[in-house]
This record gives sequence, structure tokens and C-alpha cells, in this order.
Amino acid sequence: MDERETAPGCAGGGLLESVSAMALVAGEPARLVDRNRAFEAVFGYWEVGQPADDALAGEDWEPVRSALRRAVGANTASLVEFPFLSAKHTDEEPWMVRCMPTVWGGGPAALLLVSPRSQSADRRAGSTFEAESLVRRYEALLSAIPQTVWLMSPKGEVTGLVGTFGSTAGGLWHAGEGDEWMAAVHPKDREWFEREWAATARGEAVLDAVVRVRRKAAPDSKFRHVRIVAVPVIHRGVVTEWIGTVTDTEDLWRARMRERLLARMAALPAARDPSEAFRIIAAAVVPDLVDAFVVFYHSPEQTRQAFLLGRRDTSDTARTALAPGLPPLPPIPADFELGPVAERAITDRYPALLLFPPGDPPPEQMSGTSFEWLREASATSLFIVPVVVDNRTVALAAAASCRGNPPPDKADLQLLEDVLHHVSGPLRLSMELQAARDTSLALQQSFLAALPDIDDAAIEAAYQPADTAAEVGGDWYDVTTMADKTLALTIGDIAGHDLAAATAMARVNSILKGLACDGGPAACPARTLAHLDGITQALQITPLATVVHALLRPQFDHSWEATISNAGHPPPLLIPADGRPHYLRLGESPDPPLGAGTRTRRNAWHQRLRSGDTLLLYTDGLVEVPGKDLDAGLDRLLQRTDQLRAQDLSLADIVSELLTLATDRHDDVAVIAFRPDRPQH
Repeated sequence: MDERETAPGCAGGGLLESVSAMALVAGEPARLVDRNRAFEAVFGYWEVGQPADDALAGEDWEPVRSALRRAVGANTASLVEFPFLSAKHTDEEPWMVRCMPTVWGGGPAALLLVSPRSQSADRRAGSTFEAESLVRRYEALLSAIPQTVWLMSPKGEVTGLVGTFGSTAGGLWHAGEGDEWMAAVHPKDREWFEREWAATARGEAVLDAVVRVRRKAAPDSKFRHVRIVAVPVIHRGVVTEWIGTVTDTEDLWRARMRERLLARMAALPAARDPSEAFRIIAAAVVPDLVDAFVVFYHSPEQTRQAFLLGRRDTSDTARTALAPGLPPLPPIPADFELGPVAERAITDRYPALLLFPPGDPPPEQMSGTSFEWLREASATSLFIVPVVVDNRTVALAAAASCRGNPPPDKADLQLLEDVLHHVSGPLRLSMELQAARDTSLALQQSFLAALPDIDDAAIEAAYQPADTAAEVGGDWYDVTTMADKTLALTIGDIAGHDLAAATAMARVNSILKGLACDGGPAACPARTLAHLDGITQALQITPLATVVHALLRPQFDHSWEATISNAGHPPPLLIPADGRPHYLRLGESPDPPLGAGTRTRRNAWHQRLRSGDTLLLYTDGLVEVPGKDLDAGLDRLLQRTDQLRAQDLSLADIVSELLTLATDRHDDVAVIAFRPDRPQH
């Protein structure tokens, strides 16, 4: 239409008489395209075709000009409140300008609604225009706009629509007489959307939101994302009706959601193990796509059972994500078996979807544990996706819509499948690393000596690998019984966390055992470590190693004489039967580690171990505290052993309790504990 052309189907100008001042601005620069009489009375100096920057010149008008630029240039709705004098209103008072982005002539435009904020209320029935006349008023003006324009009563009832949802917005829902708009909004969006709606009704903002709306009036119909821009039409301070636009944004929302999910999964390639990989996936999809997400590891050796990765306790949230308000997942019973749907998903390697009324899942299709939880959570769907690696189902991802929420539609399910597809590569890598780690751990465990049976004494040892995929370290312990019943206790740490470190550890320990045995009754730990240092440096077995080597000789009074040498290792800990625990040190610091490159005279000292005393040897993984120096960890170990000593625990229980101190699982832990006259419980 040209500047003053009367729109077909209207009873007057392009924008007819209305209580609120209305105008249409479009183009670059933003020019006035059309206005109604109320707008002309207020802005009589703004001529059709005149740019906004010329008509609204001056600093006072900058908020309005900025709002127009945001609406036309950035497609953003805004609300401006400011005082001004007009030809019609001689008193300075607050005015409200609402700028709604729209489309005109195939390009961006803005619809302006201007009204005084302080108008007195007038609730007479005659103050509300008939819906049919309003439909005609805007039908011609907006007939070329690829949007739907709607009108709504103050009670929230849609009384008329301009445009056809079927042709312009992907077959979306349209209201019948008396239908309420909020009933068509997705339950997950309704609470926040109602808040924004109320704020707009109070004049605090312009509603501009992307929300899910039903395609049809049927309660079980699918939902689609639309952008709703809306403003109230105010007459004498009262909202008499609403005018707004609806634009289909489903494809754009899907694209952006996919981008957000992939961004949330950016850490996936660095996942250390399958558990962490699935934890990242679970956190990404809840609650945007589904309300509950759980991953089960499928064991091929037990084809009818599924176990949560690592642990059977579903309270472990590593592979589980639940929306707020859902009941916790129950522990999986020992006799848990998959239901028919899950088994078909494993066999066919194809997703399975179950839809059912809220809280009424089909018991014959799933396990009893799943049935009870889905019923309690008022679930409406269960989507099972097999995770396939190398043509084998290695895990099942179970996703559910709960609390009566509508089931995910086909696009949601496809997006979830796409997300899970991205886990295949990292999962394959983590499984390969896990297999390598299991092999390395088995090899390393084979290097650890079996504990001997000792008369009148107890001995316990433990090895705890680092909690990282495919990392095994050089920590080790060894207990050897000599011909004269002397015990050789060794604990050490080779630099590195890989198979090479474990192999070097085995070589160093073998040489050390040979040297200790070759020394006979006159063997001295200090000479043995000095000899070992020379051999390892000559053979270039390892760059660096710390070791505590001790010889324990039984005495006639049932005590034991300990001779100890320390090559750069954390100090041994003595827990007396009748005193406070303390570290055994010789001088200011221990001798240097093996492989330090210096030839030095190594030292040894003697310690009498009496009945009930405990000698504890350990590696630094037990005392390392993230972000703190080693002394803090040594103090913590000292305090904990003092607490355990007062509880009169067995040696095995003490070792088990001390392993819980290893909070930084990025390093291995090895422990040996020896106690005279305290046989193992």
C-alpha cells in the first residue's frame, strides 16, 4: 500500500479509530507507513513517509527511537515509558510506547501502541470493540505478513484470529470460541509464560517469548515452538483486549537446541571412562528433552540382566539425571531382569517407544522395578535407545516423560538419538582404555607378593589403583620371608602412570628382592638401597623412584627389631600400643630417591616394635590433598590413625579405614601394616 492508501476491507484508513494510538513503521530508515486517528491526534507533526529520526528529533525522543531500532533492526520487542506534551494532552504525564516487531511488505517493521499510563478505569461493556471489527481492521494491513495475528479478551479467551495457522505456521493449533490460550501452552512452559504474561498486563514489559503450543485443540495433540509477541490494548487504564503475532520457530528452535546440546557435550571426547561419558549426556538432555534419563550397561555374559555402570546402586547419579520433583530411583534388586521391550531393543539394536496414560505404564512390557517407579513418577512415556559400538549393544539409555507431561514428539526423539550417537566414539575409546587398564592392573597385581603367615604377628597390605581410565602407576609393596625368619618389607613408587612405570616397578622390585636375600643375616637396608641405586642407574631402568626398605627381625621377648632405610619416600608411621602415633625420621629429611644422579652414603636406623605397636608404610597417594602441600596430608593421616588406635580395631580394619583418606584418586595408593602379637582377626 502507498502512504495513504485505504486498506481493502477496512471502513476507514489503514489503521482505523481506536482508543489506543497505533502506527506502523517500516524500512530503513524507519518511516511512518500508517497511523490511526488517535495516533494522529497525539503525533500530528509526524507525517506518513517521514523518517522517525526526523519526526522524533531531539534527546528526549531517543528512548522511542532506540525502541524502534530494536524492533525493526533487531526484531526485539520493547516497552518505553516517558513524559511528553502533545497537541491533545497539555499536561505532562507518563506515556507508554510498546514496540512490536512485525513484517510489512516483505521486510521488517514495527507496530507502535501509545497510550497514557494514568488514564482512569472504565469497565463499561461499550468500551471494548467488537472482535469482528478488529479482525477486519488489521486483516488488510497484515494480510501479506507470514505470521498469525490474534486477538484475545482480558480473561485470556481467544476471540479472533487473522491468518491461517495451517498455511503460515506449520499446521498449528487455533482456538475455537471460548478456548483459553493457556490451555494450549505446553505444561512445562505454562508457569513461566503466565508470569511474563502477567508482567505485560501490568505494563512492565512487552511479551516476546518462544513457547510450545499445541498443534490442534485436542488435548493429546503434539506441540510446536512458536514466537509470541503481544501487547495489551488499554482503554482508560484498563486492558480491553490483546493484540499479538505468532511466528512459527520450530525449525530454528530445533537447530539452536541441537547447538546447545552439542555445546553441553563439548567435554565428551575427554571423558575418562564410560561412566563420565554418560554423565555428560544425562546432564545435557534433562530437563530440556526428557524428565528422566538413566543409562544401563549391558553385560553380554548375562544377556538377560542389565547393571548400572560400575555400581548397582542407582542413587549414584553418574549416569542418571532426574528433573526436580521426581522420586529417587530405587536400588536394582539382585534378581533384576529386563522387560520385553528392552530385550527387543538389545536384540534388534533399534529404539523402542512406549506411550501410555499418566502413571499407567504397561506392566507386561517392562521390569517390575521400572513399572513401580514410572507409576509413582506419573510417567507418560518410556523411550529406550540401545547404545551400539562395533555392531554390539553395550548399553541402554532409558528416557521418560514424567509428572503427566506430554510425551516427546518425533523430532525430540530424533534429537535424543542424535545426541546418543555422539557418544559412540568416546565410548569406544573409553572401553578400549578400560580394557587396557584392566590388563595393566591384572599385570600389576601379579607383581604384588602374597602375604605370608607369620607367627605372633599380623600383617596387612592393600593396593588401590588411581581412579582414571587406562592409568596404572608404579606403586608397589613387597613382603619377603628370609631363611632366618627375618621379614623384608618394601614399599615404593616409580615415577609415571602407565604400563612402562608398572614394568619398571616389577624390575626394580625383583632386583631389590634378590639383593635383600643375597645379603643374608648381615643384610642392611641402607647398603641394599645403595646397591640397588647403582644398578638401576647403570641399566637405566627408571628415571626416579622412592623406596622404604625395612628388615624386621623377631626377638626372644616377642618384640621385633626393625632396621629401616628411606630413599626419598614419605616417612613410616609408628602407632604405639600405649602412645600417640608419630613418624619415624632420621635427620631433617630422608635420603634422596633412587635415580637422583648423586652417589651418597645411605642411612638406616633401628626401631623396636613391641606387642600391639603398628608399623605403617604407605605411598604418597594416601596423604596427597588437592590444593595443599604434603605436610597437610601427613597431619591428616596422623590425626586419623590416632582416632583409629583408640577404637581398638583389627589391622585389616585400620588399613581399610585409611584407604578412605585417598580423596585424590589421580594417584595409586599402596599400604603395608605390621603389628607384633596381634594375629589377623
